[in-house]
This record gives sequence, C-alpha cells and structure tokens, in this order.
Amino acid sequence: MQLKSLVGLCLLAFASISWAEYIPQNHFLWGENRMGKLVRRATTVTSSSTAPATSTSSVASSSSVRVADASCTNGPLSRACWGNGYSIATDFDQKSPTTGNTVTYSLEITNTTCNPDGNGAKLCMLINGAYPGPTIRAKWGDQLVINVKNSLQDNGTSIHWHGIRQLGSSGSDGVGGITECPIAPGDSKQYSFRCTQYGTSWYHSHFSSQYGEGIFGTIVIDGPASSNYDIDLGVYPITDWYYKPALQVNMEAFHNLQNQAPPPNADNMLINGTNMNAAKTAGKYSQVTLTPGKKHRLRLINTSVDNFISIALDGHNMTVMTADFIPIQPLVIQSGQWLQMAIGMRYDVVINANQGSGNFWFRANVNTACSSGNNNNALAIFTYSGTTVADPTTTNTSPSGCNDQTGLIPYWKQAVPSDTFNSQVKELSLVLNREQVTTNGANLVVWALNTTMINVAWDKPTMQYLFDKNTSYPSTYSMIELPTQGI
Repeated sequence: MQLKSLVGLCLLAFASISWAEYIPQNHFLWGENRMGKLVRRATTVTSSSTAPATSTSSVASSSSVRVADASCTNGPLSRACWGNGYSIATDFDQKSPTTGNTVTYSLEITNTTCNPDGNGAKLCMLINGAYPGPTIRAKWGDQLVINVKNSLQDNGTSIHWHGIRQLGSSGSDGVGGITECPIAPGDSKQYSFRCTQYGTSWYHSHFSSQYGEGIFGTIVIDGPASSNYDIDLGVYPITDWYYKPALQVNMEAFHNLQNQAPPPNADNMLINGTNMNAAKTAGKYSQVTLTPGKKHRLRLINTSVDNFISIALDGHNMTVMTADFIPIQPLVIQSGQWLQMAIGMRYDVVINANQGSGNFWFRANVNTACSSGNNNNALAIFTYSGTTVADPTTTNTSPSGCNDQTGLIPYWKQAVPSDTFNSQVKELSLVLNREQVTTNGANLVVWALNTTMINVAWDKPTMQYLFDKNTSYPSTYSMIELPTQGI
C-alpha cells in the first residue's frame, strides 16, 4: 500500500474529530409534522450542541447550532434525529446517551476449513464457524459485552474492536502485548465497553496474521444519520483472499520487502464472504435485492490484508454519509466515478433505486496505483425486485490514480488547541522496504518505526507498566511519552 494514501486517510479520520466547531445559522426541527425541515428559529439564550436540546429551547443567533427537538424519532424521513435530545448534531466525543441496556455476544474461535470462492477448501480460523464472523449489533449508548473463547489448538489470540474509542475501557481494546495478554488456547476473555459512537465498523484478531485466515466480523451501532433512507441493507465487507496460509504469505512479504519487491498478490477479492474464483470456474457472486423507488443504506467495509480498493455500482450514484465513525455532510459519488477505500476504512452510503428494473454490477476493484496487487477483482449483482437474477451486462470505467477520497467534510467539528502541538511536533521514521539496525545494534529488520522493531513480552503488556506505575519501558516497546496529561 502506498504510505501517502494510508497516512492521509488515517489523518483524515483523526482530523475529522479534531477540527474547529461548525456553527451554522439554522436549526433542525424534528418534532411531529415537521419532517426534518431546516428552518430558522427565534433565539434568545446561549446554548451548546453538547447539551440536550428540547423543542422549547432557544439559542443565541451569535452561536446557533443544529439541535433536535426532544420529541424527535428516527425514521425514513428523519434519520438525522435519534431521541431524547440526541441527534446527528450531537458531538459524541463530548456527550452520548446511556441506555442502561446490555447487549451480550459469545464468540468462539476454532481451527477448521473454509472455501468462500469455490477454489477448494483450505485451513481457516473462523468465529462461530462462519466466514465472515457474526455481525455484532447494538444501539448508541448500549453496553456491549462480548465473551471470546479461544479454541484454537496452538495459537493465542486477541480481538480488537476496530475504531472503538474505548474511553474508560482501555483493557478491552484487544491488542495482544499492548492492552492485554493474548488469550491462550482453551482460555476465554470478556470484553466490555459502552457504545459512545455510532455507525459501522468491524472486529478482528490482533495477533499475528490471523484475521487473514478468517478471524474477523462486522459491527453495527445504530444511531442517527446525515441522509435519509428507507431500507438498511446491512454490512458489506470486502476483503482480499489468499489461497496460501496467511502466515506463509506474511513471511513472503517480509522477504520481498528486504529485496525491494512488493508483497505477493492476493488470489481473489471477496464481497460479503463470496465471489467466483479467479478462474471463474466455481463459487458465486454476492447478490443484493433493491426495492424500486426506495433509498437503501449499504455499510461498506474494507477488511483487506493488503489491498486498497475502489468501489462503484454501475448506473447508480452513491451518497456517502459516514466515513469510519464520523458522520459527514452528504457527498454524492456520481455514476461512473469511484469511491476510494484504504484498508480498515468504512463508508455508509445511500443508493437510490431509481432505475426501475434490471441487474447491475457492483464492483470492488483493486487499486494497483496504490501498490496493491491481486489476481482478480470482485463483482456482486444488484437486482431490482421483480427482475430475474442474471449476470448483468452493465459497464463502467476503470479507476485510475492513487488519491485519497476528497469531499469528506465532518458534520460537526471540534476545536483542538494547536500551540502545544506545534511546539512539540517531531518526526518519526517509518520504513517498510529498507533494512534497519534495531536498538540492540545487532538485528536487521524491515517494518521499523523510529528505527525500532516493536517486540513486546506477551506476559507483560505495555498497559501493565502503567498499572504498576513502572516507567522503565524497554526500548523495544517503542513508547512515546507525553509530557503533560490531557493535552
């Protein structure tokens, strides 16, 4: 993957919760019969978007913000509303609901086989015997409790909940050697955290290259949205697929990097866990049914190991309303254009089924300009209800260039003081394809951060040093200390 694109997208995700506050001059009224109309309302007192708003509250025109009536309910014509004063305008890093509800899941990881594209069975590591693993679903403000049992024969493991802030629940972040000891074979661990954010994400093993063998699943946290829609089609993970074991591919990638060569190509791309095989002799396409005249929400996730992808649906616009967990001002990707997705990214899009009838190709193409490599692209079939499912005859242009997605504007922004940051900013050397001498002066490694290869002790994760108030961090832990708490 091209580092520029990966870093740019990571910085975008960070900046989208860090920019100056967005203060429009209008208010949303979500009460009965108002249908989510944007109107101007009389203002008399000063308030804030982080305080619960009511239908009788008013805000000074000099600092007016978008607020929701307390009586609003979430529906096809009022998705920006949520309830009890919470809405799309609520900055969830400052305030979020507490429902008092606990949602519990049990996940068991086992050694088994799988054959997602019909190419032939291979050894896999699966969650509850499924590929991908089950979808975890909760509501904004719920408490999630997930019990994970490691029934692998010879491997430790851990589960990371991708993009979850984990404020006050760092011990559930699921990064072996950093926030926890890996779960040993035969052992179990309970993860617990409150859903302070909403949107779409995924979970995956954070141990070695295990998620490339199948240890991943998807997450939906229901909440408001910046675009209206009628039907939620659910999650749509897209991933690269290797016929060789992931650990073997990982070792080949390290060897190639030391010779200034790219990682091995993946053998296929999968959409929602399936595709025709690379030879088009077996397997099946994912198939989605669209209801004519309705707007459909589709939750796209790039769960690849090593592929930057470009997304398009022939003959249809896609309106992006969420990038990762950040609600954005609706961005229309016109038919014939491509939506760019780096590894780990999520986009919630709205598709208007306005073509009447027919079958249309949904495309997930590997972006080779971003140094990604695959022996196949992924296709899925989107069919209007009332139309017989068949291979589409639709066409599209090919994506070109390696560019970060533009036009992603956060729905709300936060102000972050920059003076202390600017006075302390430093450079970290990150090198993927050149050997470096590590801090012990003897070992040569690639994938070095600040000339150091992270090498943690499984039985003493980094967080244990914090619990013990022990500041004697080994240099191989690659710790970066901040001089002042809370900055």
